[in-house]
Amino acid sequence: MNQENQIKIKIQKFGAFLSGMVMPNIGAFIAWGLLTALFIPTGWFPNERLGSMVGPTLNYLMPVLIGYTGGWAVYGRRGGVIGAISTMGVVIGADITMLIGGMIMGPLGAWIMKQVDKLYEGKVKPGMEMLVDNFSMGIVGLIMMIFGFVAIEPVISVILSIMTAGVNFLINAKLLPLTALFVQPGQVLFLNNAINHGIMTPIAIEQAAKFGKSVIFLVEANCGCWFGITLAFMFFGKGMAKKSAPAAALIMFFGGIGEVVFPYVLSKPKTLLGAILGNMASLFILTTFNGGTVAAVSPGSFLALVAMTPKGSFIVNIASYFVGAAVAMLVASFFLMRDKTEEYETETVLNAEGIGEPAADLKITTPSGNIENIIFACDAGMGSSVMGVSVMKSMLKKAMINKNVEHVSVAEIPEKSDLIVTTKSLEGRVKDVIKKYNKDIPVFAVDNLMNNAEYEKIIEYLKTLS
Repeated sequence: MNQENQIKIKIQKFGAFLSGMVMPNIGAFIAWGLLTALFIPTGWFPNERLGSMVGPTLNYLMPVLIGYTGGWAVYGRRGGVIGAISTMGVVIGADITMLIGGMIMGPLGAWIMKQVDKLYEGKVKPGMEMLVDNFSMGIVGLIMMIFGFVAIEPVISVILSIMTAGVNFLINAKLLPLTALFVQPGQVLFLNNAINHGIMTPIAIEQAAKFGKSVIFLVEANCGCWFGITLAFMFFGKGMAKKSAPAAALIMFFGGIGEVVFPYVLSKPKTLLGAILGNMASLFILTTFNGGTVAAVSPGSFLALVAMTPKGSFIVNIASYFVGAAVAMLVASFFLMRDKTEEYETETVLNAEGIGEPAADLKITTPSGNIENIIFACDAGMGSSVMGVSVMKSMLKKAMINKNVEHVSVAEIPEKSDLIVTTKSLEGRVKDVIKKYNKDIPVFAVDNLMNNAEYEKIIEYLKTLS
């Protein structure tokens, strides 16, 4: 593996780790967002008693959930508990929401607990294990709480103040649209979840707590530009790209799964300019007319955007989505209409069945000689992998083949896997993760996890085993 791929894998892993602490808790963020939209003084149904839950939920529940999730990712349930304890130190000591504090203290506390457990592993007398485990966690937890309260909280507060000031400067100076120059290319490289949930959401939550909404939630998650890209391919694409684009457009608009669009852009890189300019247009409207949402828009569908829009912001938020789509469509269409590539060349990258590049003949060898567990792995385990599982289950049912098919994040690929299906951009990370199992698990990489045509190869292979 060359150095460039190693760097790419490390960036993806770090980004996935950050987003992995937030994404499992998106439901809690949505609950808080709905609570805010409904019951704060400027909400739909102002209610002082119910509105009193908004602050404690944000200031205590959210950071502790993130701390628990981060700790669990490092050291399982025991790591989750110590992660939550560690997070309380920064939460109690702060005057602002400590989501980033949870993202730091949760994994840190779990890692320290893991090292402490290793010190006395195998040295505890029988019958004393529970006592030692509980007291060691209590002692480490106390130390981490004090450490977070005294040392970490002041540092994080300063960092958050600087970040917030920087964001406010960009908004006030009308420069926020320039973030599209970095965000859209990052999304195409499948860093969308890391950008949205690892960077934007913690900053946006702080703004939403003060003002009832934040435009930062929509820096990455307003996906009108990607919807516009699919429309451009639908009207001005060629061959299989043109035929498959309508399905991708529907998935993007209603499902908000950006991974179905990125392969189109990768097949015609010039169209990325359409996505960049489209997002710039959206952000310009949002910053000019004071748009924003009350909580994270996840997934980035139009329906989720509307659901998280507070009273008084519907027109601007909806306008930003469709203006971004229109700009992206016009720019991408310009490049597609000027494209002189022959139709058959486009077909090697995009096919009518599922937006992906045809792979080589499938050759699978497993230690058991059989395949029972087919695992679909995407960055977060909650987007394109879910759709891929749905497609595969339908194909297996049609072929009358009974196999277990699951979706997971790359970081959580189980040892029981007999075949892993993932995207080509994540193939390196997948292989890096499964090395720890010391078994030959085949990895089937496609450009898009909705690729029916690719999965026919798996179906045909499974038929030979029955």
